[in-house]
Amino acid sequence: MDKVKKLVSQRAVVVFSSSSCCMCHTVKSLLHDLGVNAAVHELDEEPRGREMETALAVLVRRNPLVPLVFIGGKLVGSTDRIMSLHLGGELVPLLHEAGALWV
Repeated sequence: MDKVKKLVSQRAVVVFSSSSCCMCHTVKSLLHDLGVNAAVHELDEEPRGREMETALAVLVRRNPLVPLVFIGGKLVGSTDRIMSLHLGGELVPLLHEAGALWV
């Protein structure tokens, strides 16, 4: 859990993902298209990915686990939450507030 907390605190936007997950790709693409330089951690490629996955599962208490997005050090959620915020016009202001967007 300490490793996850440290990673989340280091960047404005952090995405925990799996390289073969289509929903992860969708969220990462959306953030990229918005101009966000998110820190992306592919749990299936990380040396301690399994440990991080376990810590995240305890934190969110749900499956499937990925993608999981943190903005401004706070858990925002997965694909459904990110898309809901985006469609509702709330994602960009949240990203601005976290310092992930400058324009």
